[in-house]
Amino acid sequence: MPLVGEKKFNVINQSKPRLDGVEKVTGKARYAADIYMEGMLYAGVLRSGYSSARVVRINTEKAKGIEGVEAVVTFEDIPKMVTWSNYRYLTNHIRYAGDCVAMVAAKSKALVDDALEAIEVEYEELPGVYTIDDALAEGAPLVHEKYENNIFTESEFHIRKGDAKAAFEQADVVLEREYRTQFIEHSYIEPEAVLAYPNPNDGVMTVHASAQNPFFTRHYISDVLGVPMNRVRLIQEVVGGTFGGKEEGIGLMAGRASYLAKVTGKPVKYVFTREDSFLESSKRHPFRLRYKIGATKDGKIIAFEGEQVDNSGAYNNQTQFMNWRANVHSTGPYAIDHVSTDTYGVFTNNIHGGAMRGYSSPSLIFGQEQLIDELAEELGMDEIELRKKNCLKDGLLTATGVPVDNVILEEVLDYTVEQTEYHKKKKVFKEESTDTKKKGIGLAICYRGSGLGAESPDASGCMMIVNQDASVTINSGLAENGQGLKTAYAQIAAEALGVTYESVRFYGTDTHTIPDCGMTVASRGTVMGAQSVRKTGEKLKKILIQNALELNVFDDESLTADDIELADSEFFVKAKPDRKVSLAAVADSCIWTGKQLTAFEWFTPGPLVQDHHTGQGKAFPTFAYGCVVAEVEVDMRTGYVDVQKVTASHDVGTAINPALIKGQIYGGIVMGQGYAVMEDVAPDKGRVSNKNFDSYIIPTAMDAPEMQINIFECEDGKGTYGAKSIGEPATEAVGAAIANAVYHATGRRIRSNPCDLEMVLLGKKLR
Repeated sequence: MPLVGEKKFNVINQSKPRLDGVEKVTGKARYAADIYMEGMLYAGVLRSGYSSARVVRINTEKAKGIEGVEAVVTFEDIPKMVTWSNYRYLTNHIRYAGDCVAMVAAKSKALVDDALEAIEVEYEELPGVYTIDDALAEGAPLVHEKYENNIFTESEFHIRKGDAKAAFEQADVVLEREYRTQFIEHSYIEPEAVLAYPNPNDGVMTVHASAQNPFFTRHYISDVLGVPMNRVRLIQEVVGGTFGGKEEGIGLMAGRASYLAKVTGKPVKYVFTREDSFLESSKRHPFRLRYKIGATKDGKIIAFEGEQVDNSGAYNNQTQFMNWRANVHSTGPYAIDHVSTDTYGVFTNNIHGGAMRGYSSPSLIFGQEQLIDELAEELGMDEIELRKKNCLKDGLLTATGVPVDNVILEEVLDYTVEQTEYHKKKKVFKEESTDTKKKGIGLAICYRGSGLGAESPDASGCMMIVNQDASVTINSGLAENGQGLKTAYAQIAAEALGVTYESVRFYGTDTHTIPDCGMTVASRGTVMGAQSVRKTGEKLKKILIQNALELNVFDDESLTADDIELADSEFFVKAKPDRKVSLAAVADSCIWTGKQLTAFEWFTPGPLVQDHHTGQGKAFPTFAYGCVVAEVEVDMRTGYVDVQKVTASHDVGTAINPALIKGQIYGGIVMGQGYAVMEDVAPDKGRVSNKNFDSYIIPTAMDAPEMQINIFECEDGKGTYGAKSIGEPATEAVGAAIANAVYHATGRRIRSNPCDLEMVLLGKKLR
């Protein structure tokens, strides 16, 4: 594991076992769909099937007459729009095939299906728009009447740095290219699930859910019921994968189930089928990327111009936040003096785009890193040297005009190129290729702003309790979604507090027990979210040492707080380390003397300010850097791309738990592989045909390549104990590296993702 600098910690920087590992591998973990309550009803919805239509008439009398059906609710009962996203829980104006016009609660799933089938609906089909180009065409039908030209104006962002127009006139080489990416499904194993029930005593609506963001989900329930948030309790159950998909969709589900529970007065369980999940969950936003790049003949990039347009689908699922991030990263990890880019979203009558691991970066890097390879070829220059000449280094400015520090990108690049024998394999693979099997190698570099940055507040809070027996309980509003947050937080808490890792537990997020700490997104959980854990641990440690002094546990009243340390759950005198008293003994005395054993702290990062019109300003406190090399073999008879090996090198700042980091990167590589060579929802005029895993193809264990992981650390103190983001960087550059490898193998540049059989052999129409 390549390391930069030396770090000495007691608990972090070690591969501690996952807190939730045993329950998951033994099958003991309880998911939302596993919960059963006496008298529980089941819920389901009626989807229109149309991509653009209006309900002319709806009749629910037959459904209501079925014995065992306890509620039938239509858009007439809930005409409410979710103001921040334009969604409706139920609607009579159909904007995509997953829109719902009615919902049912019944005593069994079979009765739900019978009732939904009995609802009679007459539709008037309306014209729609399905591609970015169609949506922007003059006179195109509007998906939402208030958005002219179908442009989601709140999602518009710009970079204006220097004078790009003048710089292009000085360039020796100017290249213009267009790249397109696709809708892809999150493909988590656990479909979405919620269980809602009203408390008969206090009337609070309690919901158990597979929610990525518990507080965000609570917002939907409060909204649809029209009650204060303290009348809603959201308990997050174990989440069987999300990657961004269980945010808005779970909110709508929880809102519907809660409404039915209120109407019936009974618990209501609502679990998506896989087809439901494919239709209603958000997808990775497709992008149309139009880039223009200018360089001098010696390879210095002096000008960059770009238009980054994403297909938002029918509704706004965080498009404005994603586009802000896309805007900041619009030039990739390169220092370019003159930049002009525009980023915006377009509404269409498709399934909606939304948050997905990488949050725009896999799409952008797919275009950007192919563009760099194409520029190198045009210049007659080695693509590695071109990257090294232009990549970010200490003191250079990002696209938003801010200097960076602690940049080890060039070191990461050099190490990876040498380790993979990149230049040697470029030659050898050409020699080994045949007419039917062609081998190739490709590379991509990347960078990512750590945490939420200036996108939205990155604050968080933590509650920490030392119990009478010296066991420790921590709680945070950030959520465990499978990424290992409970484990990382336990390690950070143990490090800060001075206790053993084994003594710490974090049991999960309950909106009644901790303040809202924002969404668990943007790879912020450890880098920024855990700052409050560290801060709380350090505060409580001081309290405990003061308690020990007041209790005079060392029988020495001359001692001060500076004389005592707490480590491994034991107090000791620094000058005489053999003089020890257990934390358990002190905690027990604290209980009986009424001394404080708990602390709460709130962390707010420093201000980050950008100019909205130019994008100039500090967007992130720090950046994580990476390099990915892909090796492929392409079957020229079938078009099959066999991804044989991927080497991934990532700067993580401080590796809180190296084993968890490797797990993130392994998964990220396979997800990036799917994005690159096989996954495509490919709606046809808004209709989705591949609504299950029999027709939507994702990589399996049989497809996974050989993987080499390199973890780099550096001395960057802006994140928790110096940590940087890794959950999303793990997948971001994989698709671009594979695309470059396919070009090296075949000589065919794949500018429209995915690089599947049809694209490799035939090429496909751009989206």
